[in-house]
This record gives sequence, C-alpha cells and structure tokens, in this order.
Amino acid sequence: MAQPDHITALNLAIPAREGLPEGFQKYFAKCDEKLGMVPNVLAAYSHNPAQLDVFSRFYNELMFGESNLSPLEREMIAVAVSSVNKCFYCLVAHGAAVRQYSEDPALGELLVMNYRAADLSRRHRAMLDFVTKLTETPHKIEESDRQTLRDAGFGDRDIWDIANVAGFYNMTNRVASAVDMQPNPEYHGQHR
Repeated sequence: MAQPDHITALNLAIPAREGLPEGFQKYFAKCDEKLGMVPNVLAAYSHNPAQLDVFSRFYNELMFGESNLSPLEREMIAVAVSSVNKCFYCLVAHGAAVRQYSEDPALGELLVMNYRAADLSRRHRAMLDFVTKLTETPHKIEESDRQTLRDAGFGDRDIWDIANVAGFYNMTNRVASAVDMQPNPEYHGQHR
C-alpha cells in the first residue's frame, strides 16, 4: 500500500497492506475500488488491527447500516459536527461526501463553512441545530430539543441515530486533531 508522506504527526508503524490480516487487505482493496484510495484514517488505524476492526465496523454500521437517516443526512451531521470542532480531516473528507450525495457542490461548501447559510429543509435545519448544540453544549440538551426533532419528522429511533453519528464524529474529530491527521489529497477535487 503506497502511503502518503504525512498521514499523522505521529510516527506510527503503519504496515504495508501485505502485512495486514487478509480481511483488512480485502477491505482496503474494496476502498481502492469504490473510492480510488484507502482513506488515511483507515491507514492510520491499521497500526493497531484490533482498533481498526472496531473503528471500521462501527463507522460502517453508523454510516451505512439500517436507519431512517439517508446517507446524505449522516454526512451532513459529520460535516456540521466537524465544522464546530474545526476538524480539517473530516471537513475535507465528509464535505466531499456531501457533494457526492447531494450532487450540489455549493451545499458541501456551505455546510463546511456555516450550515445556517444554506437553504435547508425544516428537517435538516432541526437536525443540524441539534447536533451543533450536542457538540457545543451537550449538558444543555433537554426534552424541548428532542421535541423539535420530532416536530420536524424524526422518530425516537432517528434521534438515537442522530446522536450516535454526532457522538462518533465528536470522537473522531478529537483523535484526528490530536494527531494532525491529514485528509487524502484526492478528496479536495471530488464531486465538484
């Protein structure tokens, strides 16, 4: 696996693809096939196969598992949370995914900079207001915040999914920022 010069500021012992367990070799080959690259976050986690396994399974379940949230909505959450946290890696990577799923390059940029400037549906505005508050002041979430989501068409299972996606990106934003994780250069030009 060809590695970029700078994945993180840490000197991690990132193995060559051939040195990974067979399941991860197949997973990385699938990434190459579908994305044209192995995301640097996965390459970084590959230094610890147990963590890579848990991270990738949880990510795939949250982002692609059964849910009433669309893939675009999940990516919108990732970008809104990452914008609050100013996580360069996730803003670049998930901004590209918003551009892809929405087929709107302007929406991807608006969400990265300030989702409030975007022409969003009531549903999406409520969702992003909720995850922003959850990121900035989680101790201030109360029943009225959940009710606002219900009034916008979300059920309780949807609120659970929204909270889990937001929580996941709050964690990954902190890890990426702590180790200066860099996004793959390919993301910058995708879906423009």
